[in-house]
Amino acid sequence: MAAPQHTSRYRDRTISRNEVEALIAEGRKIVIVDGRVLKTDAWLPYHPGGDKAILHMVGRDGTNEVKAFHSAGTLDLMLRYQIGKIEGQWRDFVPPIQGGVFRSREQQGARHSPVNSTHEEVETDSSDPESSEPSPMFEPVERSGSGPRRRRGSNGAASDSSATSVSDLELEAPAVSSDKLPSNDAHTQQELINDLEKYPNLDPQTQADIIAKYKQLDQRLRDEKLYDCNYRAYAIEITRYTALALLSYYCLQTGYYALSALFLGMLWHQLVFTVHDAGHMGITHDFHTDTCLSILVADFIGGLSACWWKRNHNVHHIVTNSAEHDPDIQHLPFFAISPKFFRSLTSTYYDRVMSFDALAKVALKYQHWLYYPILTFGRFNLYVLSWQYILLGQGPRKGPAWWHRYLEAVGQVFFWYWFGYLLLYKSLPSTGTRVLYVMISHAVTMPVHVQITLSHFAMSTADLGVAESFPQRMLRTTMDVACPAWLDFFHGGLQFQAVHHLFPRMPRHNLRKAQKLVMQFCEEVEIPYAVYGFAEGNGKVIGRLGEVARQARVLAECSRSMTAGDVFEAH
Repeated sequence: MAAPQHTSRYRDRTISRNEVEALIAEGRKIVIVDGRVLKTDAWLPYHPGGDKAILHMVGRDGTNEVKAFHSAGTLDLMLRYQIGKIEGQWRDFVPPIQGGVFRSREQQGARHSPVNSTHEEVETDSSDPESSEPSPMFEPVERSGSGPRRRRGSNGAASDSSATSVSDLELEAPAVSSDKLPSNDAHTQQELINDLEKYPNLDPQTQADIIAKYKQLDQRLRDEKLYDCNYRAYAIEITRYTALALLSYYCLQTGYYALSALFLGMLWHQLVFTVHDAGHMGITHDFHTDTCLSILVADFIGGLSACWWKRNHNVHHIVTNSAEHDPDIQHLPFFAISPKFFRSLTSTYYDRVMSFDALAKVALKYQHWLYYPILTFGRFNLYVLSWQYILLGQGPRKGPAWWHRYLEAVGQVFFWYWFGYLLLYKSLPSTGTRVLYVMISHAVTMPVHVQITLSHFAMSTADLGVAESFPQRMLRTTMDVACPAWLDFFHGGLQFQAVHHLFPRMPRHNLRKAQKLVMQFCEEVEIPYAVYGFAEGNGKVIGRLGEVARQARVLAECSRSMTAGDVFEAH
């Protein structure tokens, strides 16, 4: 695809905040990276990671997110979409996909140069009010200043203050106004207040200091070669994979069908970790090589779409634990980790309303009991999502990844041929044996689903707004799981989710070494580092699900009482 070409003078011109706002109001997809203004409209349908990941960056300084996910070569290619630059520290807008509203040139009452012109811009008054954000998520929190709270200045020093001004609150976090909360959503407001007290202030200087130290940490990790893949460790992984495959085949041929299913499920469980690494370009660091490797393992051997996972997973990394935006926590009608889901939220990922319907009202009351049983069937849901992605053409049909969809389709046919026809139909003696084989092999992969949800379900779902920096948001919404080094093969790097969210392209065999440096970073910037044992972490997840289940029951009882009252008055 031919990238847009601009003259040097045009690309280096300074663009004001008001002009960026006007461009977004016109529908342009403007992202700030390293002080450069990028117009990503032309790239949107070609992005291998999906359009939603870009849409969540519109109007924002996406420098940290973009660099965390892309190679140096890709970053250079992005410069082709530069239309100007900014001066000073950028203040993020709320992206349109998240509810931000932007003023046109006419509404601003100021003149701008045409976007495709090389003439100098007519500057506008940058003191004009910003775009309004009608979503309650982004309104200033109203909180009494009567209680002590820890304050952090730009130097990171903590102090206690018994009063907080309105202007301080507006800097710290756009949030939910208490008078707009449903009665059943006090938990959401309290969670937000707790986060404001627990984590560093959201004033620009404090967050800029956190970002600066995060960049220093990233450079240190690179200097220590922790971004380099440990191929020796992968030789051990391949040996383990081969052993599990041979054991499954041997048991199948000798009639030990349950054991064969067990070993096949264990193989699938282990292979997920390689797909995760390859999906983040953490093995060879080459886009097409790692993508083909992930497709080979995920589609051909596991029957799951690697490209669907990448589209889903990229959004998860950018808007982690956001009830409205993160697909990894959107599991109605079976799970809800926040009372926000009682409002029938609209998912910006799935582009549909997640209805708090009759089934959800029943299931959520018992979700802490249903957690493990439902996750046992998690792989079946992934089959459905994978086929939806491929058949509905949700991936890019042009650009560098246009052919991945067809390779995945071949992989899916191959998987169901060897697993569905050759193994289940031809190699097993009866229908009952086939059902048992499927259930055992799929149930064994359940720990993967537990590990994925474990690192986020118990963490905060509060939205502190666009003022919060990338590293603070990742650490606030993600936890690590402590385990001995000899068990790393079982967890596959997913136990270091906080480290992984900060540095997603780092190969998993290096995450344990990086964890120590991340802990030092957290102490320096005063961000709490969440790490729990496996049993303790599971307890926190079940506790969170149980608390939301209790609120669901209270809500149901209130609804019944109101209905009964209406009936009584009618008579």
